[in-house]
Amino acid sequence: MKNLVFNIQKYSIHDGEGIRTTIFFKGCPMDCKWCHNPESQAYTQGVMYNAEKCVECGNCISKCPQDAISIKGGVITTSADRCNFCESCTDACLNNAREIAGKAYTVDEIMKEIEKDKMFYDQSNGGVTLSGGEVMTQDMNYILGILKKCNRMGYRVNIDTCGHASFENFEKIMPYVDTFLYDIKHMDNELHKELTGQGNELVLGNLAKLSEKGAKINIRMPLVEGINADDEHIGKVIDFLSNLKIEKVNLLPYHNTGKSKYERMGIRYEGDNYTAPDAERMEMIRLRFEKNNFNAKIGG
Repeated sequence: MKNLVFNIQKYSIHDGEGIRTTIFFKGCPMDCKWCHNPESQAYTQGVMYNAEKCVECGNCISKCPQDAISIKGGVITTSADRCNFCESCTDACLNNAREIAGKAYTVDEIMKEIEKDKMFYDQSNGGVTLSGGEVMTQDMNYILGILKKCNRMGYRVNIDTCGHASFENFEKIMPYVDTFLYDIKHMDNELHKELTGQGNELVLGNLAKLSEKGAKINIRMPLVEGINADDEHIGKVIDFLSNLKIEKVNLLPYHNTGKSKYERMGIRYEGDNYTAPDAERMEMIRLRFEKNNFNAKIGG
């Protein structure tokens, strides 16, 4: 049994306590306009092409057994219908201008990568974070396989989730999860749908159920000026969370570091008009959470 992973990030310090290995699974039910990992959204493999690195040598075209790659007017394109992600083009590329997004791993292969960093977990009180894409919409028997093996090895595991999944999936893994890193994007259902492609009823409902069942929860809130960083919206978030048991709130200022990935995937980036709240505004938001008895932090 294999699942698609698009990145295994070593020495991660932003996905929970200590030094962690973060596994990024491919596929997400949301399509957030500010997503900085667009290659994570599809549940299938994809091709990323960096035109700045390409010298138009034609190796990828001649080596492709599916005749899926062509060049016209100095632009290299890949036929989605023909490409089967065999990696012949990436092997032939002289400047690493081509990359396949998504590689299939078995549970044992994932565990081999995790175990390489055991020393760091022990020394820093760290562990493993499963992220995405969206972990909770993957094959849960596969995810359980990783969690149970980590549990036997004594590795603490965090789950980074947007919350848009069946609650049955959360119940299956709760005994093996140390902390849920749970996103809140917007409290207004229609705006949430406009910004992410999905409503927020399932997200907020699952969050309430997790709290009721005693899960350890860290809220992660991406903040975009003019979207969800205003006083009224922050008040609604605080009112909702005040009825729940929350360990920590991480306030994440918007950034556009993933913009180049959209260009490499040939899709339009919709976040150009977004900005992060300035440092003074971020601190005001943090203090407001703190005054309402939340352990709030900027970043993380």
